[in-house]
Amino acid sequence: MKSLGILRTALVASTILLSGQAYAKTLVYCSEASPETFNPMIGTADSTMDAAAKTIFNRLVEFKPGSTEVGPGLAEKWDVSEDGKVYTFHLRHGVKFHANETFTPTREFNADDVLYTFDRQRDADNPYHKLANAAYEYFNALGLGSMIEKIEKIDDYTVRFTLNAPNVTFLPGIALDYLSILSAEQTEKMVAAGTPGLIDQMPVGTGPFMLQAYQQDAQIRYAANKDYWNGAPKIDTLVFAITPEPTIRVERIKANECQVAAPPPAAAAAALKGDPNITVHNLEGQNIGVVGFNVEHQPLGDVRVRTALAKAVNRKAIIESVYQGAGSVAGSVVPPAQIGAVKDAGIDYDPEGAKALLKEAGHEADLSVKLWAMPVSRPYNPNARRMAEMIQADWAAVGVKTEIVTFEWGEYLARTAKGEHDALLIGGSSDNGDPDNMLSYLLSCDGVAGGSNRSRWCNQDFEKLLQQGRVTADPAKRADIYKQAQAILKAEVPLAPIGHSVVSIPVRKSVINYVLDPFGRQNFATVDITE
Repeated sequence: MKSLGILRTALVASTILLSGQAYAKTLVYCSEASPETFNPMIGTADSTMDAAAKTIFNRLVEFKPGSTEVGPGLAEKWDVSEDGKVYTFHLRHGVKFHANETFTPTREFNADDVLYTFDRQRDADNPYHKLANAAYEYFNALGLGSMIEKIEKIDDYTVRFTLNAPNVTFLPGIALDYLSILSAEQTEKMVAAGTPGLIDQMPVGTGPFMLQAYQQDAQIRYAANKDYWNGAPKIDTLVFAITPEPTIRVERIKANECQVAAPPPAAAAAALKGDPNITVHNLEGQNIGVVGFNVEHQPLGDVRVRTALAKAVNRKAIIESVYQGAGSVAGSVVPPAQIGAVKDAGIDYDPEGAKALLKEAGHEADLSVKLWAMPVSRPYNPNARRMAEMIQADWAAVGVKTEIVTFEWGEYLARTAKGEHDALLIGGSSDNGDPDNMLSYLLSCDGVAGGSNRSRWCNQDFEKLLQQGRVTADPAKRADIYKQAQAILKAEVPLAPIGHSVVSIPVRKSVINYVLDPFGRQNFATVDITE
């Protein structure tokens, strides 16, 4: 284990006097994992979106700080046609892309960058579509490919989107991190130079911070973008101190080696509440941790086997031991704060019922399952290894043998996206507070091909309900649609909802203007720090 003092000199928040007047300010965030990439369109993990999307990039439209309301981003305004099918975005003038040692932009942000960002993901014939063997999980899972009929460049600062039908998820959907606007010019030049990998390793965006240096599993350093279109950040240097072990994050924030930390265990968060120098922000009900079953791996294609494995899991004991009371047993994939959420997943703890189902399916004593467990603490699953061990014991009690498998976080995501697992621990935090977000990402048919649907389960009745939910504006009718969708999940059990966690984010009181994101993401564009 590294000494806690190793990073102290480099990481502790500083106020260094420059020329007797100005102060250079550094803020350190103890993050939970290395990013998969610095390209949000091909990433999925919160650690990627915090390290890339929120720091380096902007979206066409963005959620207003601390809310789920969509506001202007790189588009300063937009018009919507009367039939709700045509959106015309008016782009900001004078927005500059970052420069780095391999690329210096020759022009400002314009419509070409918007078309590149969207068309690279939606058009299989786009010359850049296959860069990095990208799967574009979010874009595919949320149905944007079939939603958008065409995108047109009206002029350098006007872009028109025409949808196939009115869709209530379109605007919040394009505010999500995976649609961060990338530089078309950088891609053109890096591909021409034979170095396309630099797009994902040395990104340039329009956001509040510029990437300076990255040491995997150790540290990411950013410099403030003094030309940021929305006002230069008040801190000069931002550091992500990558600290996978939650208890070490707690020690570091107590020692002022970081000023904001990714969620610690519930007991540690409770202890931090007594520290006069730290504020603990709590966020409830916008995530889900699950056990997913790969229906393409037999006998998990048999609903009786999936239901048996789900019923064998003592979810209440997991909430008590893994979530340590800072969570609740999940009734659905849809978080309880969202419209249409149901309370009964139909998989209450029933070992005897599980044994009967396994016997009926012909697997009374011969079933062996490889259960993949995440190597990192996530907001929706604070201790995947412990959860896997508890599930292993529960399955052993009904005659099922279990081997626990794990990989480095990026490799874990890549391999499970390809469907290499039998069962896995996974989950997610809602991006926009809409039930379509979680249901489509985890369970849509498009998500099978895109890799986000790691259960690899495709049900056409469920898919039709997702489509109905996207085009229905009335909240009460949408709620009923999503209740019907969840009834299918209850019957089919492609995954077993385990828990919704309470996410606690500790912030030192020296940090000013910190705004709690409703989904637990980190955005340091407007924060300041005192001595």
